[in-house]
Amino acid sequence: MAEKINSKRVVFSKGRQRSFINKILSKISVKEAAEFCNLSERTIRDWRRERFLMNYESFKILAKKADSKIPNNIKLRDNYWYVSKGSSIGGIAVYKKYGRIGGDPEYRKKKWREWWRREGRYRKHPIINITKSISKPKFSSNLAEFTGIILGDGGITERQVRITLHDKDDREYGQFVIGLAKKLFNVPVGISHVKKDSVINYVISRTELVRFCTGKMGLKKGNKIKQQADIPNWIKKNKSYCLFCLRGLIDTDGCIFTHRYKSKGKWYSYKKIAFTSFSTPLLKTVFKIFKNNGFNPRFARGIDVRLDSTEDVKRYFSFIGSSNPKHLKRYAE
Repeated sequence: MAEKINSKRVVFSKGRQRSFINKILSKISVKEAAEFCNLSERTIRDWRRERFLMNYESFKILAKKADSKIPNNIKLRDNYWYVSKGSSIGGIAVYKKYGRIGGDPEYRKKKWREWWRREGRYRKHPIINITKSISKPKFSSNLAEFTGIILGDGGITERQVRITLHDKDDREYGQFVIGLAKKLFNVPVGISHVKKDSVINYVISRTELVRFCTGKMGLKKGNKIKQQADIPNWIKKNKSYCLFCLRGLIDTDGCIFTHRYKSKGKWYSYKKIAFTSFSTPLLKTVFKIFKNNGFNPRFARGIDVRLDSTEDVKRYFSFIGSSNPKHLKRYAE
């Protein structure tokens, strides 16, 4: 509620304003006093603490409501009595609007947060925007596998590389991911457990790593599905890198499942491998890598590439392998 800014100010001797407000509040509540004066409760309390001078209009209202006589030993001052003659008109206007010099602090905080989210956090600053260095590895099988992991369950933002894995099924694999990231880039990996989603986020907050991933590694920031992400060309050109990248993809977005069927009254079961993605270029590349290495893949449901035969699955684990203990256990079951 806006204070009556056009009223004169009441000047008490020290301690008398507190005594007056306490006398009023012995008869009516702070809330009632605020409502009578069309002010906030905080203003009433500030007057009681003698932080500010009362305005004369409110002074008369409270005295009347509490059946209290107006003291004779008070003095009145014009509003803005403390503003020097040289104060600018703009400064007075600010005080009239906000009740203080310097504007509304909550409004300033709000606008600062908007600026920070929009551009401030991206500006270079000698203290808060120090770019931390990373190791920049050459192309290798390890880097290819890490690329597959990001294309599978990873994501890249302006400042972070994040890999999201199941909090229980992939807990052991998460330790492998941490070790691989440290080995490749010499960076710490943060861990964030999101219980409601049953996932753990493995986060690397390094601007230099984002630049390296989107530059040399050929990955993209943002939504992988909207951008229809694919395996980078430096991997496609190297047969060995293709296999390691494929391992990273299957370890994250792939699954080992048991197919069961009944024939002539007898049940049979065998393992299959499925890689799932909503990126068509990535599915086609995975299919091609399998084909080029003597496997017999097939497309299923429009979002899967599968290895159906027992021979293909066995060869996958002996020829390509897995770094995810979850897959190894399910294959061995």
